[in-house]
Amino acid sequence: MSVSQAYSTGISPSEAPGDAWGLSQMMGRLVEISGHRAAANLTVAFGLVLEAQRREETAVWVTLKHSTFFPPDVAASGISLAHLAVVRVDDARAATRATVELTRSGGFDLVVLDLGPEAIREKLVRRDKPLHGSRGHHDSHVRKYLSTPLLTKLVGIARKNATAVVVLTEKTDRMSSVSSLISLRAEARRDKDAPHAVEVVVLKDKRRGPGRLYREVCHVPAGLR
Repeated sequence: MSVSQAYSTGISPSEAPGDAWGLSQMMGRLVEISGHRAAANLTVAFGLVLEAQRREETAVWVTLKHSTFFPPDVAASGISLAHLAVVRVDDARAATRATVELTRSGGFDLVVLDLGPEAIREKLVRRDKPLHGSRGHHDSHVRKYLSTPLLTKLVGIARKNATAVVVLTEKTDRMSSVSSLISLRAEARRDKDAPHAVEVVVLKDKRRGPGRLYREVCHVPAGLR
């Protein structure tokens, strides 16, 4: 995994200060950052954690027991592991409930829900693959683990406490979002012409509309040099 050392300084096409990618866009919102292989969404998410720590704000990472990040790479990017709370749970349902309670506590400025590829693979259906004769629908697992009532509650709490809640999923832009309640959705991907760079494409933004592109050159872990 590569982690951006200063992803929050990414420049938007307009180069206007208010357009920069980062936590300021996400406070009080439910955000989804999706990626497909190459762990680009992890790179972007840890860029947000690094930004939070530089702003002396608190962050917590919620993940499944069988899926976690590689701590040495995270530390090499400049993130203080001692100041990053990590909560590991059994399944996506428990992870979502933990995210609700952590957001409700008001003790964190950034809450990252890392569902991982295992959690998403069996719960999402590609838009271009019919399910029982119907296109573009989630299967029953989505409603079971990421139910609308639970996410509605999460959105309200995040707004009240001005907390950025970021959900990480592994899928392509052709796959539907985890919920219509997502306020901002972006796809993170490696730049095929520059392997050490990450691009973030805004696919959905209820406040400003989609279509913005951000790009950042990333730190390369020692193991990949």
